[in-house]
Amino acid sequence: MRKLKELWARVPGRERWLLFTIAGGLTAFALGLAWGSWNHLCDDCPSIAQIYAFEAKEATRVYAADGSLLAELAVERRIPVTYGTMPAHVPKAFIAVEDRRFWRHEGIDPWRTLRAAVNFAIHGYGGAGGSTITQQLAGNMFAGSVDRREISVRRKLREMKVAFALERAYTKEEILEAYLNQINFDGVYGVQSAAQHYFGKDATQLTLPEAALLAALPRAPARYSPIRHPERALARRNLILELMAGQEMITRREAELAKAFPILLREGARRSETSDYFVEWVRRILFERYGMEMYEAGFRVYTALDPELQMAADSALHAQLDWVERQPGFSAPTYRETRDWPEDSLQGPEMPYVQGSFIALDARTGGVLAMVGGRDFRDSEFDRVNQALRQPGSVFKPFVYTAAIENGMPASEVIYDTPVQVELVTGEIYSPKNFTDSFLGPITLREALFRSINVVAVKLGLRIGLETVAQTSRRLGIRTDVPRVASVSIGAASVIPLQVAEAYTTFANLGTRVSARPILRIEDSDGQPIWESRPERELVLDEQTAFVMTDMLQDVVDAPRGTGTAVRRLGLPPEVPAAGKTGTTNEATNTWFVGFTPDLVAITWIGFDRPVRIHRGATGGGNAAPVSAEALIAYYRDREAPEPWQRPEGLVERRVDPATGLLATEWCPIDQAYTEIFISGTEPVESCDLHLPWGIRQRARGDSLPEITEDFDW
Repeated sequence: MRKLKELWARVPGRERWLLFTIAGGLTAFALGLAWGSWNHLCDDCPSIAQIYAFEAKEATRVYAADGSLLAELAVERRIPVTYGTMPAHVPKAFIAVEDRRFWRHEGIDPWRTLRAAVNFAIHGYGGAGGSTITQQLAGNMFAGSVDRREISVRRKLREMKVAFALERAYTKEEILEAYLNQINFDGVYGVQSAAQHYFGKDATQLTLPEAALLAALPRAPARYSPIRHPERALARRNLILELMAGQEMITRREAELAKAFPILLREGARRSETSDYFVEWVRRILFERYGMEMYEAGFRVYTALDPELQMAADSALHAQLDWVERQPGFSAPTYRETRDWPEDSLQGPEMPYVQGSFIALDARTGGVLAMVGGRDFRDSEFDRVNQALRQPGSVFKPFVYTAAIENGMPASEVIYDTPVQVELVTGEIYSPKNFTDSFLGPITLREALFRSINVVAVKLGLRIGLETVAQTSRRLGIRTDVPRVASVSIGAASVIPLQVAEAYTTFANLGTRVSARPILRIEDSDGQPIWESRPERELVLDEQTAFVMTDMLQDVVDAPRGTGTAVRRLGLPPEVPAAGKTGTTNEATNTWFVGFTPDLVAITWIGFDRPVRIHRGATGGGNAAPVSAEALIAYYRDREAPEPWQRPEGLVERRVDPATGLLATEWCPIDQAYTEIFISGTEPVESCDLHLPWGIRQRARGDSLPEITEDFDW
């Protein structure tokens, strides 16, 4: 400073005036430039008069089978409510957490802005925000001009300029009213819509704890969802009550009483949350048919979704995925761990945590009774029922066995479960292994299916022809590519879960495949029908073959060594006829279970979005079957059991020996011989000679017997 003074003293007076003139000119130029930039900072922003330009459109409504509302589809569905009709604690709750000096500033809170700038300099993006309620309204109203996702000084200045203009044009009450009608509550817009969505009441009826809960959502709606994360929502609600008490908006006693209230949501709130993937499926169909008109036309869309089954399936899937994450050898990030990750780290269709999907179809009509397309719709909207390609593992085997039965091979046919080597076109050798890494020797097709023996399935596919296997699976409903390779018999193809479910309706209906129907009918806003779906049924398999296959698949659930016995063990009553098939791919990357009755088909998949090992020893019977089991149990809890599948004409029964597949004799072990079902003409006509006494066996073979003497050694 002393040196500067000395230098200044040496400058002649005339030159000092020159320097003053230049400095003053530069300062004036800078101020003029700043003023001009400020005036033209938001030339493209819409007119501030648009604060009340909202025009209500009639949303399209989606209904469940019982007539309950699943969702309203609109670009931004808002129901305006006036400031004066709301209880005082509603706006106070939002002011307490979002902008405590709202009534004292003119659109910008200097102290809050300064604090946000310091936080940004120290911590970077993610620290405490500095936007007032007026600034947030500016971003919500004029998202095209003030993109609040953009992190830049220019965006902040534009937001401030619009906020100043709003404060000049409207009263504080009008700004607060507009804010409460614009704010996003996790896809529900405005406090009135949010009150109806979460509590089934108008905003004019909100209690203090309910208002505080709604005020907890806008900062991070998915993170503080009272449906998915009630513990977090409760903690943040209580924090807001503390803020209100600390700012003397309510008394300390009022805050403590409000904290004591549990979170009580309307009956359908949880239901609508569990149906997100299904509603999005319906939305995509409507958009393909009607385009943007669907958001404003007020359509009434009716579906077959069973709310109770939907909730049971969703709960069962989430509980099972939590169980999977606790198994030995599970090493991926858990779902709960990722809740603490930054939100932008969970983007795109692939999630780092284990996923699952479920769908249940009405076997006769194809109506979608329940559907869960993933673990968390907020993290990933990717539909793992309709859009995912997954290897099916042993769930594919019934298509191989169907081709065999259809081509005259009986279920009692014996194939040797012994090592086999197949030379591939590349010259490599393919040698399939069983899950247990052991071999059982001679085994019937029936037992090989319900015990899911890989080697037998590969040998069977090679015997009947891989082209036959591919054509049969396509006829039953698998529309993805089925490669003609030996490993396809144990699920080497990639399939879409929905197509697998449709294919299994062939067995449930004894030969008739039914396509899925997510929408039953659509009506206009006056209730007039404008579109209606019809069940798409196609006979793709003869009734006899389908019955034999269904009977074999019942053993998966009912036989002592069946891989799907969890269905009965968990409580599905024996009077409910049920069948199914488990599936596990190599390295335990995908686990499946398809369970079906004469009424419905339920399919569960559990795995990762990328093919990595789930955990040590993961199987379809252990991982996926419990989900389908719980869904089936819930479905039949208040329903009568369906009649068993009726045996068609053209089938015969024979008692056979499982070691040979031939007719059992009086010498065959009683505890091993069983009664098999055959399509007429495929039943065995020869008797088992494996267990005959030695002499009779020799005569049966035509061998000469030795002369018997006293010294003959038997």
